[in-house]
Amino acid sequence: MPNDRRDRRPALRLKAVEIDTYRENVAYLHRNCSLYRAEGFQALSKVELRHDGRRILAVLNVVDDASIVGPGEIGLAEQAFAQFGQPEGTAVEVEHATPPVSMEAVRRKMGGDRLDFGDFLAIARDIRDYRYSKVEIAAFLVAVGQVGLDRDETLHLTRAMLETGDRIDWDEPLVADKHCIGGIPGNRTSMLVVPIVAAHGMLIPKTSSRAITSPAGTADSMEVLARVTLTPEELHEIVRHHRGCLAWGGTARLAPVDDILISVERPLALDAPEQMVASILSKKLAAGSTHLLLDIPVGPTAKVRTLDQALRLRKRFEYVGDRLGLHLEAVLTDGRQPIGRGIGPVLEARDVMQVLEQDPNAPADLRQKALHLAGRIIEFDPDVRGGQGYSIARDILESGRALAKMNAIIDAQGRNPEPHSPGHLSFEVTAERAGYVAAIDNYHLARIARLAGAPLSKGAGVDLLRKVGDRVEAGEPLYRVHAEVPAEYRFAREYTHRHNGYTLSEAPVEPFIPMDF
Repeated sequence: MPNDRRDRRPALRLKAVEIDTYRENVAYLHRNCSLYRAEGFQALSKVELRHDGRRILAVLNVVDDASIVGPGEIGLAEQAFAQFGQPEGTAVEVEHATPPVSMEAVRRKMGGDRLDFGDFLAIARDIRDYRYSKVEIAAFLVAVGQVGLDRDETLHLTRAMLETGDRIDWDEPLVADKHCIGGIPGNRTSMLVVPIVAAHGMLIPKTSSRAITSPAGTADSMEVLARVTLTPEELHEIVRHHRGCLAWGGTARLAPVDDILISVERPLALDAPEQMVASILSKKLAAGSTHLLLDIPVGPTAKVRTLDQALRLRKRFEYVGDRLGLHLEAVLTDGRQPIGRGIGPVLEARDVMQVLEQDPNAPADLRQKALHLAGRIIEFDPDVRGGQGYSIARDILESGRALAKMNAIIDAQGRNPEPHSPGHLSFEVTAERAGYVAAIDNYHLARIARLAGAPLSKGAGVDLLRKVGDRVEAGEPLYRVHAEVPAEYRFAREYTHRHNGYTLSEAPVEPFIPMDF
C-alpha cells in the first residue's frame, strides 16, 4: 500500500464559526488539540484543510475557549466555511500549507526589481486562492506603492487580475460604462447617467461597490430605492430588457483579486495610482465593458490634488486601456467640494430623484455634471456626432424619459416598499463669521457623515445648505447632520467642533468649474 502521510493523518471535526473575517479565510484550532501540539502549528501560520478531494487554505488562529472550538475540532470562519462547502461534523485532514512560490517575486519587487507578466500572474493566482495572508498581501501593496510600477508593469498587473476571474460577454459591439476614481462625497452621477444613457438605447450595465471608507457607494444609495443584490441571471435579464441596471457587483467573480486587495488597502489607507489603474480597469473589462468614461476629480482635498498628477494618471489609464482593447476617455472634473447636497445613502438618493423629477430644488451641480458625463457617453454611439451628446442627454432628462427608465429599472430590480427617511436626530453647523464659501473639505465632510452612521444607517449623513461660491452670514447654517443612533449623533457633533470642513473668504469664488468638458 502507498505510504502517504496524509492517509494516516488524524481527522478533526469541522465546525462553523460565526465570525465575519472580511475576505480572509481563517481557521480556529484549540490550543489543547493533539494535532496542534504534534504538528507544531503556530498562530497566523497557514494551514490546508482537505476532505473528499476538496481543499481550502486558511490562516490559523489558536483559541483557548472550548465554546469556540473544542480540542477535537477545526473551525472555519463564515467565508472559509462557505467556500469549503462541507457540512459541520465532517472529518477533515489538516496540515501545514505550502508557502506561495510567488512571494519570491514580491521580495524582488520590494528590492526594486521589475516584474514581468508571469510574476504578476503567479501573484494574482496565489492571492485568488487565498495562499497569501493579509500580512503578505500588505507587503505586495507596499512594494507597489513604494517602489512603483512602470506602465508595462501596470498593464501586466491589470491583465493578471483580469485573467484570474470570470468575464461577462454581452455579445454587443458597444457596452458603455462610467466610473469615478472616488474621493468626492455625494457625486452620485452614476444613478443619473445610467437611466439617461439606457433611455438613449445604449447598453450600460452598471455594477458598483458598496462603501468601505466613504459615506455611501452607488450600491448603498441605490439600495434606498431598490434591491441591488442580484444573481447573475437576474442581472442579465434586467439589462437585456431595460438596457441598464444599478446593481451591487459582489455577486459575480469579476476580478476577485481586486476585492481581496481592497480589503487590505482600505484599512491601511494605501491607494497607489498604479494599483488604482489595475483595480478599475480589470473590473470594467471583466464586466464586459467596451467603452469607458472615467471621471478624475481634481481638488485640494480630492484623491488627485494637482493638474499634473491628473494628467499623469490619465495617460496611465489610456495606455493600459488601449492595449487591452478598451475605448477609454478620461475627463478631469472639479473636485473642490462634494457634488450635490446630500452625503449618505438616503440624502444622495433624494438628490438623484430630485434631478430626475426636475424638482426646482434639485442640486444644479449634480444635474450639470451628470448631463455632461452622460453626453460624453452618448457620443460613443457612432450615430451621434461629436458635440451633440449634451443636448441629447438634456432632452432625455427634460422629456421625462430618464425618470421613466429609472422607475423601470427600480421596478425590475425590486422597488423598496419601505422608503427610508433622513435620520431623526439632527443638528446644524453654523458659520462663525460672514463671508463666501471658498472651499469645502471632502475628507472632513465624509468623516462627519460616517461618524453620524453612514452608510450602515441609511438615513445618516450630511445635508449641505451652502456650497462653494455661496454667501453666508455669521450664525447661518452651513450644513445639517442627520443620525439615527444617539451615540453616533454625539460622535459627529463632537467632531464638528474640531473640524467643520468649511473655508470662508472675503471675496466670492467660482461656484462650479466643469474643467475638462
